[in-house]
Amino acid sequence: MEFLAELGLFLAKAVILVGSILLIIGAVASLGQKGRKEGKGHLDIRHLNDDIKDMKTALEEAVLDKQVLKQQHKALKKEEKARKKQGAETSEKRLYVLDFHGDIRASAVTYFRQEITAVLSLARQEDEVLVRLESTGGMVHAYGLASSQLERIKQRGIPLTIAVDKVAASGGYMMACLADRILAAPFAVLGSIGVMAQLPNIHRLLKKHNVDVELHTAGEFKRTLTVMGENTDKGREKFIQDLEDTHVLFKEYVVEQRPMVNIEEAATGEIWYGKRALERQLVDELKTSDEYICDAVNTGSQVYQVTWSQKKSLPEKFGFSAQQALEQTVLSWWDRLTASRFFS
Repeated sequence: MEFLAELGLFLAKAVILVGSILLIIGAVASLGQKGRKEGKGHLDIRHLNDDIKDMKTALEEAVLDKQVLKQQHKALKKEEKARKKQGAETSEKRLYVLDFHGDIRASAVTYFRQEITAVLSLARQEDEVLVRLESTGGMVHAYGLASSQLERIKQRGIPLTIAVDKVAASGGYMMACLADRILAAPFAVLGSIGVMAQLPNIHRLLKKHNVDVELHTAGEFKRTLTVMGENTDKGREKFIQDLEDTHVLFKEYVVEQRPMVNIEEAATGEIWYGKRALERQLVDELKTSDEYICDAVNTGSQVYQVTWSQKKSLPEKFGFSAQQALEQTVLSWWDRLTASRFFS
């Protein structure tokens, strides 16, 4: 028990130290931003057809005979001229590529929603949106919002494809299941259709050192389990009941989007690699996002990568970014220790 007391004291000191650092960095960042308007964001658009073409040209120049290369360039220019004359470009299919790299709080949704708004302002029903998704899941309400952003694409009748090159688990799979087609690399990780929550309780340690903690609530279940207070069987039962209800909602959501999935088999919290996920109909095809994009380019689609960037001032780059990094570390640690519910 002496060890636990020392551990508790160490954690308290660590929290105070980190909190002090955050306050100092926050104050410096605030001073730098005082009197400044928030920087406006902007869209970065990359025409991936041009990127692929440039790579191919560079390789051809290094490998092919100059005479052969000259003939190819001549034929290509003639072909492009004929297409422009016929007005073919106006009717070509466009593939819009978006990226979502999710953390515990699905903080990427801040920019993701802007990218989707931009795409929906121009996209036609004959176009397509490809989302390269990577996430191990996180907080329920955060991934609920991220999924709602994808639903905006579906509601407009625009085909949605989601490619999972590495991982789309729990909250990540909640997003992925919305797609008309889910692509996965052979060893991508998918599934983890479950819910978890954990928190420490140091009530006995505090009691031993004659430390009282008072918690006053209005409402029987305003607080079920706590870190420092004495937990009851009734509160614990309600906490587990809430977890089960969240799991039921998660399963219903997956079934609504992918009715072919055997949800009782898939919703055990297990994860599967791409090939096994395909057998369970959690995905539709084994293919990487790179292969899918190259196929689209080769079949004549115009492929555009859309990224929202937020302009940052100098204080933000050096001060505020450090503050955000520290906050993310501390808050992620605290969320894992407290009663926040997670898709995992």
